[in-house]
Order: sequence, then structure tokens, then C-alpha cells
Amino acid sequence: MKLKNTLLMMLILIVSASYVGAQDKTTAVEPLERVTLEDFEMAEDWKAKSTSPLGETKTLKMIQRGLIKDVFDEKSTPDAYDVKTGSYSDAKQEERIGKNHILGVKTYFANRGFDRVEVAPPQEFIIKGKARQVSVWVLGRKYRHTLFAKFRDYKGNTHNIRLGRLDFFGWRKLTAPIPGFVPQSTRFSVLDKNIRFVSLFVTSDVNEPAGEFYFYVDDLEIRTDKQESLYPGFEVKDNW
Repeated sequence: MKLKNTLLMMLILIVSASYVGAQDKTTAVEPLERVTLEDFEMAEDWKAKSTSPLGETKTLKMIQRGLIKDVFDEKSTPDAYDVKTGSYSDAKQEERIGKNHILGVKTYFANRGFDRVEVAPPQEFIIKGKARQVSVWVLGRKYRHTLFAKFRDYKGNTHNIRLGRLDFFGWRKLTAPIPGFVPQSTRFSVLDKNIRFVSLFVTSDVNEPAGEFYFYVDDLEIRTDKQESLYPGFEVKDNW
């Protein structure tokens, strides 16, 4: 009986050790890296253009008034995200003190269902690694216009990723996956086949009335896949 109990205990210890080892391996490397493309603290040189010849189209970097919280989830905020833990913390919120600017876009939609406004940085952002997801915080005014993110692949072709409608009041974090058919380099350190972020643009909805349209953005982010970048020597970073 004692021998049977001893063998049973040894089996339990072996299984437990195997489980812990497997957990360590799966949590050792975060598969997706969170990369901030633009926090709009230095966004004076972003430009907007519209298909409509009427009205005024322009951008304005402004101080954020009030708190940025998801209108459908008040716990979700861009200010306190901790990359290491994957959760929100007071320590990370303190790090963002002083980073309180957003980018406003003003335009005029005349031709419903046709007009659009596009806002872009002075240069396209090269994305290292394989981009899997794009997200941006948007302040909506409950218009049914639709927000897109535009990317350019290494062949020069552009891809429009639909982020969602702006039919809500308040802030929301809009997120969309980057489709697998978009050609990208799988190697983190090579920049010859990486995709580039080009712009954000909003298309007008055919059911909305013509007139002035405002929207605001903050914290443009990309999640890149690091798993395909693991190879002997990947620990040496090309960032010096």
C-alpha cells in the first residue's frame, strides 16, 4: 500500500512539473507586441484633405479635456495600460502625466455617400515585424460615417482596413485585424517587405445629412507578431 501511494505521489509531482514547465514556456514570450505609432503629442504636422470643395478641412492638435474612457467600458482607458502585465495600472497612468494631447479633424461633407476626409502624417510609418492588429481611440458624435486605416505593402499596393462606424457619443477604442492576405515580411529586423501605415480616413454615410463634421483621435497603435522573429541571436536588438 505504501509503495502504491509513493508511486502515485511521484506521478502527481511529474505531471505538476510538466504543467508548470509548459506554462513557463507559453508565458515566456508575449506573442504580440504593442507598438504606439503615434500618441499625437507632436502631431502639428499631420495634414487633412477632403474630396469636398466646400467648407474648411483642417487638423488641430489640442489639449484633451476630461478623461478618455471607452463609452461602453469605463475600465478601458489608454492612459494606464501596462505592456508587461497586459492590464491597467496606476503606475503606468502616472507615466503619462503631461501626455494629454489629441488630434482634431474638421471637414465638410457635401456629397453624401461619396465624400471622405483623410488625415496623414508627414511620412509613412514603417512597421517592424508582422502586423496583426490596428487600433485607435476615437471621439465620436453619433454620425454613421465609417473610419478606415490605410496601409501600403512593399509592392506599393494600398489596403484599407475598416475600423468601424462612428455612430456613438464619446470615446471608443476601435480595433481591427490586419488580414493575412496583406503581404508582409516575417522577419522583424528586415525592412524591405514591411507594411507601412499611410493614413486614417472617414467615408461619409449616404443616410447622414450634409454639413460640417468633426472627429478626434488619440493613441494609434499596432500589434505585431514576434513569434516568427525568434531565432538564435534575436536577443540582440538593432536599436542602438
